[in-house]
Amino acid sequence: MAAPAASTDGCSRLVRVLALHGYRQNESSFRERTGTLRKNLKKRAEFVIISAPLAVPEPEDGGDLQREDPRGWWFSDPEKKGFHAMEETKSCSGLEESLDSVAEAFTRLGPFDGILGFSQGAAFVAMLCALKQQGDPRFQFDFAMLVAGFKSCASEHAHFYKEPITVPSLHVFGDTDRVIPADMSQELAAHFVNPVVVTHPGGHYIPVLAEQKKAYFPFLDSFRKL
Repeated sequence: MAAPAASTDGCSRLVRVLALHGYRQNESSFRERTGTLRKNLKKRAEFVIISAPLAVPEPEDGGDLQREDPRGWWFSDPEKKGFHAMEETKSCSGLEESLDSVAEAFTRLGPFDGILGFSQGAAFVAMLCALKQQGDPRFQFDFAMLVAGFKSCASEHAHFYKEPITVPSLHVFGDTDRVIPADMSQELAAHFVNPVVVTHPGGHYIPVLAEQKKAYFPFLDSFRKL
């Protein structure tokens, strides 16, 4: 296992955070997307980013999907291997493969103090929190950061939300997010006990302005161990 990272401020060690990207992203693109966040939190946290195991197929019409190696955590449409956050469905595919992939990351790259997820990655993080609470030994962490998260609309995922989730959590979402509307993120936060909720006036991205840092800093500091 990786050794705990040393703090750069002499206060306490950095928290180690496993970071999970959104749908149609991967480790490389999410590393770019989180550059400002990681820079601003470098005295508090070390982020380890991994790619989801599921390859997202190119759209049949060519579409606007021109990204290198797009990945996802599960498909809401198993037949077409597609995903939409608002798609109500009875069956999905790929989730078990993603659970195995994250479990492998915990073994190979861990230990981790927390998990951060963005968009579909945040929805997946909520499921990991539920599994941790249910006693799944594969997922050992202390907190979760969910950015533009949402509750899965798949009926086979309903068991993740049956009990209030007690894992300490920070939820971040934009008032004008057109990909994951704010009310969907608020609905997910409501399934957590005493969630820290941070809103911003923007859209589908991870905000790192002064107002958000006022929440990020104390939240992470509460998990920094001497």
